[in-house]
This record gives sequence, C-alpha cells and structure tokens, in this order.
Amino acid sequence: MKRYSTLNLPSGLEGLADLALDLRWTVRQTTDKIWEMLDPEAWEKTKNPYLILQNVSQARLEEAARDSSLIKEITSWQEKRSRLIEDPGLLGKDPQLSVAYFSMEFGLSEALPIYSGGLGILAGDHLKTASDLGLPVTGVGLLYQQGYFRQLLNQDGSQVEAFPYNDPETLPMLPAKDKDGSRLRVRINLPGRSLILRVWQVNICRVNLYLLDSNDPMNSPWDRAITANLYSPGQERRLIQEIVLGIGGWKVLEALGQEPDVCHLNEGHAAFVVLARAYSFMKKTGSSMQAALWATRAGNVFTTHTPVEAGFDRFSHSLVEKYARFYADLLGLSHSDLMNLGMAGNGNGQHKDGSLFTMAHLALSGCSHANGVSRLHGRISRRIFQTRFSRWPEDEVPVGYVTNGVHIPTWDSPAAQKLWTDACPGGCGPEGIDYWKEGIRAKSDEELWCFRAEARRDLVEYVRRRNYRQHKERGAGPEELKIARHVLSPNILTLGFARRATAYKRTDLLLKDPRRLIAILANSQRPVQLVMAAKAHPADGVGKEMVKKMAAFASMPEVSGRAVFLSDYDIDLAQHLQPGVDVWINTPRRPNEACGTSGMKVLANGGLNLSNLDGWWDEAYEPEVGWCIGDDLEHCGPKRDEEEAEMLYRRLEEKVVPLFYERDEAGIPKGWTAMVRSSMIRLTPRFSSERMMKEYVERIYQPAAVAYRKRSADGAKLAHELAAWQERLNDGWKDLRFGRLTTSREGDLWTFTAEVYLGELLPDDVRVEIYADPMPKKESRGESREGAEKHVMARLGPIAAAVNGFIFQVKVSGERPAGDYTPRIVPYHPEAFIPIEEAHILWMR
Repeated sequence: MKRYSTLNLPSGLEGLADLALDLRWTVRQTTDKIWEMLDPEAWEKTKNPYLILQNVSQARLEEAARDSSLIKEITSWQEKRSRLIEDPGLLGKDPQLSVAYFSMEFGLSEALPIYSGGLGILAGDHLKTASDLGLPVTGVGLLYQQGYFRQLLNQDGSQVEAFPYNDPETLPMLPAKDKDGSRLRVRINLPGRSLILRVWQVNICRVNLYLLDSNDPMNSPWDRAITANLYSPGQERRLIQEIVLGIGGWKVLEALGQEPDVCHLNEGHAAFVVLARAYSFMKKTGSSMQAALWATRAGNVFTTHTPVEAGFDRFSHSLVEKYARFYADLLGLSHSDLMNLGMAGNGNGQHKDGSLFTMAHLALSGCSHANGVSRLHGRISRRIFQTRFSRWPEDEVPVGYVTNGVHIPTWDSPAAQKLWTDACPGGCGPEGIDYWKEGIRAKSDEELWCFRAEARRDLVEYVRRRNYRQHKERGAGPEELKIARHVLSPNILTLGFARRATAYKRTDLLLKDPRRLIAILANSQRPVQLVMAAKAHPADGVGKEMVKKMAAFASMPEVSGRAVFLSDYDIDLAQHLQPGVDVWINTPRRPNEACGTSGMKVLANGGLNLSNLDGWWDEAYEPEVGWCIGDDLEHCGPKRDEEEAEMLYRRLEEKVVPLFYERDEAGIPKGWTAMVRSSMIRLTPRFSSERMMKEYVERIYQPAAVAYRKRSADGAKLAHELAAWQERLNDGWKDLRFGRLTTSREGDLWTFTAEVYLGELLPDDVRVEIYADPMPKKESRGESREGAEKHVMARLGPIAAAVNGFIFQVKVSGERPAGDYTPRIVPYHPEAFIPIEEAHILWMR
C-alpha cells in the first residue's frame, strides 16, 4: 500500500493525489466518476478515494492515463479548484479575521468516519462553507481509532454494533508537520504523566482540519485508547477526551504558529480551550489571570446544540479536580474558582451546592457570545441557562441563535445541480444560489416534474443496490436476494424517514398504527412507498427497540416492495436518500429537536417536508411549502403521541397523497409542482450554510474579533481596565440600594424619578434603567411576545447631603400602566458584553 509520498502517478493523473486528499470535493456530482472508473467495487464499498489510489495497480493507472474522458474529468476538477482557491472570498484578500473551530466530531465524508450524527455533519458543512467563502477557518478535532459504531441487523431486525478500525494509513489525511518540518506531536499533562498526541492534517480545499490522536506507542495502553471511540463510555475517559480537544487542540494551534482571533466551540466539549487560551495569553503578555480571561473571552464563542439540560456533559468535582488541577494552578485558580466556572450560578458567581461541573457552563463562563441553532432553540436555551442568570428576565439571558444551514453542493444530486445551474443566468456556481430564485420560478411544471422523476429513479436504483448488498451480507437466499434487487418503483410517491433512534425523536411514531400505514402504502390506486433508516446508541435500549420495530415492519409481506429499511445510516445513504424522496417526514417531540438539518437537505432537491413544528421547521413552515403536524405548544405523554400519529396519518391520507396524484391531461400534478417550486425558491437559500456562515461572520465572528483585538492591544490595557471594573463591582455591589421612587403623569408620558445610593461604586460603573416585561402579541401561529421595554434613566444630580447618592429620571410612553415598570441597576462598561460577562443585577423592591 502506497502513501502520498510514494504514489507514482502517470502523466495526466498527477492531480489525483490532491483530489483524493481534498474532502471538499467528496460530493456526488463532482468526482464520483473518476473513482468509479479506477475501481468501481472499492468505490461502491468504501467511498474512499485515497484508499483506491493507494491500492490501484500501476497497470490500471497507465490504462486510465490513456482514457481521454477520465483526463477531461480530472482537468475539469483542477480548473474548478483553482478558480475557487484564487477567489478572494467573502472578506476579500485581507480578511482581518481568523477562526479556530473546535468540534468533537466532523462529518466530511464517508471516507473519514469520525462522526455520529447531526453535530458532526453540521461541523463538516461548516468547514466546507468556510472554504467556499474563503474564510480563514481552521478545524480542530479528534481522530478516533474506531470512531462511532457501524450498524448491522440480525435476522430478527435487532441492531448489532461493529467497531471497525480506522487505519490512519488509509484515511484521506497526512501527518501534520510543525514549523521545522518534522512530524507534529503535542503533549498535555495528566496526573503523574504526560500524554503524547499525534496530529493529522485533513484538507478541505482552502481550509485545514487538525485531528489529535492518542494512539502513540510512547503512551501506556490505557492512554493509547483515550481516542479509541467517539464519545467514549465512562466519565473519566470522556473528560480526558474533552481536555485533549480543548487544551491539546490549543497547543496544536500554537505549534503551527496560528493565533486565531476567534475560537468557536461547537458544543461545550471543547470548553477547556478557554483555560488554555487564557494561560497562553498570560505567558505572552505578563497579564494577570483576570485580565487574561477578560482579553481572551472576547474572542471565544459558544454554540449549543442541546435542547435539554440533561444533555450537557457533566462531571463530578473530584474528577475535574483530578484532571484539570494542573491547568487551574497555571492560571492561579483556586478550587472554588475552577468549580464556579462550570456551575449554574445565581447570577452573582455563586453556585448550587452538590451540582456537577457542566461543560456548557464552562463554555459560557469563557465566551463573549453564545447561540442556539434555530429560533425556537434559542428561546429554549435561554430557559435552560436562566439558572446562570437567575435574576435576569428570560428574554435577556445572553443566548441568541443562528439557524443551521446545509452545504448545498454536498447534498444536492447531479440532477439538482444541473437544474439550478441551468436556471442561473450565465451558469453560476453553488455560491450564487441566493440569486437563482427567478430562474427556478421560470421553470415549467413539466421541467420540475421530470426533474423530480429523475431524482426518484436515481434513489430507487441506489436503494436496490444497497438493499441487495445488505441482504447478501446477512446470508440471504436466492429468492430473498431477487426480491431485494427489485424493491420500490420509480413512479410512486416516495416517503423518506431516517433518524437517530431515540425517545424524543419518536422514531417509531409513523408505525403507531401499522395497519393504517399498510393501507396507505398498499393502496392500488394511489400507491406510496417508504424508505427508512435509523441507528440507536449502543446503550439506548428504547432506541434499539425502535430500530427492530422499523426493520420488522419493512419485512412484512403486506408491504413487500413498498417499504425498505436500510441499515447503517451514513453520509453516503443521506446523499442519495434526501435528494430522491418526494416527502421527508420528521416527528420529534417539540421542543426537543434543536434544529434538525436532515429536512433542509431535501430543499434544493425539490423534496417537501412533513414535520412537527420543531427546530428549523418551526420558523420555515408555511402552507405553501410543506405540511406540519401538531401545533406550536409543548405537550407530553403517550396520549399526545397518539393524537399526533393520527394527525400524521390524516395529513398523508387527505393532503399529501391526493396532491401527488392529482394530474392534468399531460399527467403532471400541477398542485404538487407548485409546492415544489415554492419550497425551492423560499427555503433553499434561507437554509443554506452560506447564509448561516454569513450570519456567524457578521453577528458573532467579527464583533468577537474586534473586541479581542481591542482588549489585547497596548499590553492588554483594556483587559486590565475591565478586570479592575469587575473587581469594583464584586466588592461594592452589596452596598447598592434604591431610595424613593416617584411617578407622575404629564399628558401621554410617565415620569419616573428614583433615588439611588451607589456605595463605593463610580456612577459610570453601572446603569440605572426602568424595565417592563414584554407584552403578549398574537401572531398567525401561536403566541409570541413583543420585546421588553428598557429605558436608561438619566442622572440628574446628587441627593442632598447624601454620599454618592444620585437622582435618576426617565420619561416613557403612557400607553402602559405605571405598575408595569420597575427600576433596576445593571453593570455598565462600553466594552463589556452584559450580562454574559458580568451578571450582577439589582431590582427595586
């Protein structure tokens, strides 16, 4: 087997080595043909270009070099890659912004199986989009010897887990080099020993991802297995993994000579990077610990993907003390200081007794910006994190949202790519998708219907191949294999349902009434077919039962040929399933799906969504673009599941199926194609990762980078000023108090006048405000609330004979009762982010 340095490629094929190692192009319409030409069997089984290139014979390479069509494909790719690399990108040639993106998993390609689900897929799309837009982003993650499990099915449909070895020699990556060109390794301190971490470099065109790996022969056997599995079982090994990601990841950046403006924590797993970055800043500038935390926190941002508090990683104080004490000592943090960083506080730095150390709270402690991943999830996250800001109104808990998006070139089919390109004046590429709306609007019903028919046929052919292979590997007989090879029809309404099998996703809701579902599928006049996939965590017994139930349903004679369960849901399956289905079904229990991007992947491909109003669909749904189940309220209990299963069946029976089969004289369902057109036009650009990345840049990355540079300048002068301001607040907040409040009415205005005694604080250290809760507002779907009213009260002058006492006053609209308003005192500094960085607050009683 050959490594990169020993590949001997004939003239004309030299570009294949770079292509095999560039994971930006592992998309269906770009390079599949190249690898299929070289080794169709290996490509079908592994989807690993680098493995194919390492093992293909020299004779086959020489033969391929004489294939003009292959040379044409390679040349086309090289030209496309060169154009992308030369493009100045979103921020121009001098971007003035650099980002390090930390994630526990990355779903870039089936060739690099270091992901488990949505978090990793999102991270992979994030890096691909950064490359497309020319953003200087560096990914940091872990290389797992076995990764996440691969799913097999027993004869009875029950899930079996396999953990194949990820051989680094065959994965599309290379050993990273340090600044002097030698193999890069970094060390981190564990109790009584050092842990050596190898570093690997993965290329995504203009972006690099660095993966840390503990499987070094110099480590003990137990330590070598630290990065054996994604989300390793056991609290101790899991905590060490997260220390490796955060602290080891920062050391990799230092070794590479990178000094990012922004560290983006994709979930709380990497939160220890806030300590590593602060310590590095202390060493370089000679700053105090508090000043270093203030400086670096400005450039740290945190994205939470968790819709329930129980989903956060939590560790005992003793375990954190054991493994993080070394790094806390470097910073000069006491035991109490360290634990407070990871606790749900009361808004004034105190934590609940007996609570566990939570990585998400460590992330919040060390970041200036935090966001959820959909509008609804932002609201749920503010509710979750209010324990940390307990005296602040929920609406002011400092967690915003950036709704996720998908990297369209990764998830659209060749047919969809052609349709969008043809619809774009001048034949623009994927980066211009926001401007293609008019072209899609101009497409005729016949063009859209033929496009969807081609996509459905492509899916059917793929399902047949994969289903046949799946049955053959399970030892099926000739008759069963014959049936497996001929499942589904390219002319039938096709439903898709693929999920992680777990209770809150209600993966088996579609099967609540099997007989009703059979009647829908087996209708001879208006037939329907269903493609399913699901994986359950190895420790999730409920999820495993769901998998078994789905597989058993697909094997029922009554739905033979109409229902298929495909095992081992992965990127390759998703790249065929989402583009091919007519309707994507999703049934989470609101509000437990943070975002859910699988339904977004059907948009550019002309598929429609039928889903609960949860995650992204809560903000995307309109009757013209798809269907919804349930309402925008939170329900629980088996009775509600029964009700929503009934709604799901009725939507299919009364809305979806009839619309698909209502044809005109030419055989075209114009009502269906109208909905397809509306969905593609309205939703595709809105839920693309290009829109997502631009929002991150404008709303989070650039403000964070500017704040970090300000606080770091002039020997961290501003950071020291902020640290001193916070110290004054901590010492003096207890002495703040309100005196009298008077209220008067003058025409249409209320005048509020308050006496405030500041104790030892300076008047400019705080801001006095008058606050009123949001007013209820009725909307077309559910009830929302207008924003809260906050008015800054002006300081008129001192209170007679008082020490550091002042009179504050404000005039507000008289539309609301005076009793709606309450004075409060909050911290104020023009360069601080309130309340995420300073959460003191005092309300007038």
